[in-house]
Amino acid sequence: MMACTEMLTMCLLSAKHSYSSKSTENLQHYGKGLAIFHDVFRRADKNDDGKLSFEEFKNCCADGILSSEELWELFRGIDRRQSGNLETEKFCEYFSEHLGEYRHVLSALEQLNTAVLSAMDKTKLVYESSSKMEQFVTRFLLRETMNQLQSLHVSLECAADTIEEQAGRERKDVDKSEAFVGPRTVKRCGRRSQKNICLSPTDPYSGMLTTGVCVETDSQWTTKIDQLQQLINKMEYESPRLEPLKDDVVCKGSDSHIIVAQRQISVIENGLETFFQALQSYTVITASQSNCLHVSAHKLASDTCFILYEFWQDMASWRSHLQSYYSKTFQKTINDLLDSPEFLATMLFPASWWIMNNN
Repeated sequence: MMACTEMLTMCLLSAKHSYSSKSTENLQHYGKGLAIFHDVFRRADKNDDGKLSFEEFKNCCADGILSSEELWELFRGIDRRQSGNLETEKFCEYFSEHLGEYRHVLSALEQLNTAVLSAMDKTKLVYESSSKMEQFVTRFLLRETMNQLQSLHVSLECAADTIEEQAGRERKDVDKSEAFVGPRTVKRCGRRSQKNICLSPTDPYSGMLTTGVCVETDSQWTTKIDQLQQLINKMEYESPRLEPLKDDVVCKGSDSHIIVAQRQISVIENGLETFFQALQSYTVITASQSNCLHVSAHKLASDTCFILYEFWQDMASWRSHLQSYYSKTFQKTINDLLDSPEFLATMLFPASWWIMNNN
């Protein structure tokens, strides 16, 4: 299992550089609470030309409520020069004029981003060298931070769902095909399911804990909660530790092992019926042998490929089995039915494992 410091390092590597250079520059240019728009529209700009076409704008902003015509009117209202391709800064300026109370919310998100990154950085440096009680306190604080963010996320989700449901009822004449246009609609409809999705700490679009910059507000809390939950899980479950072997579990000699034989057999199609009959007889006879612990046959995705597992008490039993009449008869029968050479692999396992799992 990955150590906690490795997990934290993965979360912080891209974040620290991105946040210190790009995000800080954005904050100075746009002011507090506005860097989020720069990041949103930068990612909407798929061809990285610094401008958004109407299609890029629609894919970014369609919410299932406004029709394409209404989105086009909004786009033309922002694009006063009617260029058809508008600089991302123009969209940032437009939304910045309508922030209202959400200016304080977005500003708080940026400060929260900085605070969480700082705390994670500190945790990365000191957690594994801390005392057992100090590690407990760190896990407790992370868990409570996550719970607080979860509570805020639920409130935001309820508010967003209520507003969108009300807007949907008021718009009686909306074209049903327009109500499900754009990836934003998918996010809106699937927002509740996002609670149970853990985002990858190395995914460049998994949230601001990785990128060091803000993302859309409807995924902001979910991202932080998922990241914190990952850290808590890593800290609460210790990595496996190797312990000295005890005298009573040290294997002594070949008689302390069982042998597992794996046979992969590919059969020609016109020989399947004959193979099935031979396999059935072989497995019945093999399973009846006193030194055979288990026999199992499995058919792979291909209808003509099979894997046969045989568990034997010891190596001597396995070798004796290979010289038996019924084993040689089965081998002779399938030799004429093989589509490709048979693959055989054997492995020794401690006999105590078999005894322990079958008691």
